[in-house]
Amino acid sequence: MDLDAYFKRIDYRGPVQPDLTTLRAVHHQHVLHIPYENIDVQLGRPLDFDMTRIFDKLVTRRRGGWCYEMNGLLAWAYGEIGFTVRRMSGAVMRETQGDTQLGNHLVLEVDLGEPYLADVGLGDGLREPVPLAVGEHRQGYLNYRLEQMDDGFWRFHNHGYSNVASFDFRHETADEDELAGKCAWLQSDPSSPFRQLLIAQRFDPERIHVQLGRVATTIARNGKTTEVVDSVAALNDRMATTFGVDEDLSSLWPEICATHERYFES
Repeated sequence: MDLDAYFKRIDYRGPVQPDLTTLRAVHHQHVLHIPYENIDVQLGRPLDFDMTRIFDKLVTRRRGGWCYEMNGLLAWAYGEIGFTVRRMSGAVMRETQGDTQLGNHLVLEVDLGEPYLADVGLGDGLREPVPLAVGEHRQGYLNYRLEQMDDGFWRFHNHGYSNVASFDFRHETADEDELAGKCAWLQSDPSSPFRQLLIAQRFDPERIHVQLGRVATTIARNGKTTEVVDSVAALNDRMATTFGVDEDLSSLWPEICATHERYFES
């Protein structure tokens, strides 16, 4: 596990010191170069919080990962740079689905004298960290909002183009057992969205690319465009060229097609 190798992976060539400039730049480069993807869950490959495994997968083998891996790697890198980082437990879509969602997301707080929210694990969320303070945050053509709830939770409202509208979190150190339990459940339970649907997301300087099963979406300043991938060869090509992930998804294709019929054509 080598910080220079991580910097090479994300094409980061700037200063290396625990200040706001570095905080923002490293986060931004991470989302540009490491995709969010759940292929290992789809293929039944077990995932955990072991940082050696995560580093090997995302840096050495140049794969992507889901929130526990993406934010886990970023937290490690920030710590190596010298930042004070707190892992916090999030709950994607608690707004509509309640406390059963607790622990389904890992999110980070970085202390720069005031707290900053850092999150590269939502896939199409923040390009850069934002102050952990009530209010709106605009990054390019994307608008985000942080709200403090009466029940003690914070709520992050994602930009309006996303399929994930929000996540909640407490401003406190994560219960790691809660995170680990939900990580295991999301991989094993047939009702888990990560078991049911192939997901890949990645930023480029101007757009966000999203793959949900056969549905390919591009988000840009002028809105969203969507098309349906018509073959596993086309899906493999899109995963390689758009997301930088070279994995043969032939074994998943029949279930991807069946899921498409259930979710997108019913």
